[in-house]
Amino acid sequence: MPCCCCADAGCYPRVPTMEETVEDPPTSAILLDHCHFSQVIFNSVEKFYVPGGDVTCYYTLTQQFIPRRKDWIGIFRVGWKTTREYYTFMWVTLPVDLNSESAKQQEVQFKAYYLPKDDEYYQFCYVDQDGVVRGASIPFQFRPENEEDILVVTTQGEVEEVEQRNKELCKENRELKDSCDGLQKRNSDMQAELHKTQEELEILKSTTQKLEQKVKAQKESWETELLQLKEQNEKMSSENEKMGVRVEELQAQLSTQEKEMAKLIQGDQEKTEQLERLTEEKGQLLLTLTQQREHQKKLEQTIEEMKQEETSALKRQQALKDENSGLSRKLSENKVLYNGLQREKERLERENDLLKRENNRLLSYMGLDFDSLSYQVPTSDQGGAGRNPALVYGNPYSGIQESSAPGLLTVRKCPTCKSDFADDILDPAAEQQHLQPLCLNCPICDKTFPAKDKQIFEDHVFCHSL
Repeated sequence: MPCCCCADAGCYPRVPTMEETVEDPPTSAILLDHCHFSQVIFNSVEKFYVPGGDVTCYYTLTQQFIPRRKDWIGIFRVGWKTTREYYTFMWVTLPVDLNSESAKQQEVQFKAYYLPKDDEYYQFCYVDQDGVVRGASIPFQFRPENEEDILVVTTQGEVEEVEQRNKELCKENRELKDSCDGLQKRNSDMQAELHKTQEELEILKSTTQKLEQKVKAQKESWETELLQLKEQNEKMSSENEKMGVRVEELQAQLSTQEKEMAKLIQGDQEKTEQLERLTEEKGQLLLTLTQQREHQKKLEQTIEEMKQEETSALKRQQALKDENSGLSRKLSENKVLYNGLQREKERLERENDLLKRENNRLLSYMGLDFDSLSYQVPTSDQGGAGRNPALVYGNPYSGIQESSAPGLLTVRKCPTCKSDFADDILDPAAEQQHLQPLCLNCPICDKTFPAKDKQIFEDHVFCHSL
């Protein structure tokens, strides 16, 4: 069973109420203070109560006191010093309407099994939720009703002791009444001052609430704006990082294509200058961004412009890549065309070899030795000098005619291959037929190149595809 320590009488048992099993009442360790004892007045307090019965406590709330939910009434042994020394307690009931007269008259009932069993003097005390005593009753006892006759026949010493105790209690009661009157007067003055202070406080509260609402609204606006700026800044940072990675990838791709684009750059000076202007504009935007960091809104606009410019530059660069791809495809087509012409040339050379062998066979058939002829038929490497336009390797009987009449033939040399051929046999058409295999004609502009300048001819044809 819980107990409470009393400074005068040592430890004694305390019986808790049913409500205390759920929650203890608010108490205070501050020593006794009589300043607030007059705010709650106890009525109809008996000198003694019969043990074994319930006790009803009647009290009146004054106008200066407003009850609260955690207020309680406790039974204290006379001589207590702090509100922690209660024996038992009951929670008070809050009135519905504090302004009505019935709300001022209240009561609580203590069950018999929670009341003290000894004959010591006790008193009711009203304690608020801050642990401060707001009212105290006169002392009373718990004893049987017929015990008064027994007290009459007590010894003289006990009677004197009781009388002395009564005198002390009366003196203390008078002192309490005088103190109560002074406190009531002081309380009235303080109530008036409190009322005035409360009015000023209400005005201050109203002003403070308005200011707080305004500050709260401004703060929410600032927080919302700051949050939006942070989100936009994070978004722009993320986009800048992505663009940086993309730029690095594009630079890596560009470095691998620099050699292939070296010739194309010469013909794209205007586009290069435009790219340089865009780069210069980007540098100016970056400088403007550095100078205007303190203004977040302008910074975002500048970053957005940079993003648009960079996107445009990437589109232009993609267009250049597409154009480069087209040129590469044209080059591939020209290479395929060249390979086809090369295969056609090889096919013609093979046919030339076949005709040469056929020519040798015919000479052998006629009983002539090809090597013994005084006029040698030029080979394919010598450009086919002395050919007849109708024969690939010339006239097979030209050697015979020359051997029979050497003095009548005029020998000419081919200006390209330096081989000899007769003027009276080869006409201009034959000479053109002789020179044709030794020259390379451009299929686009019909320009002629010597066969030994094959590389120059290929470069010339490639330039037409650019």
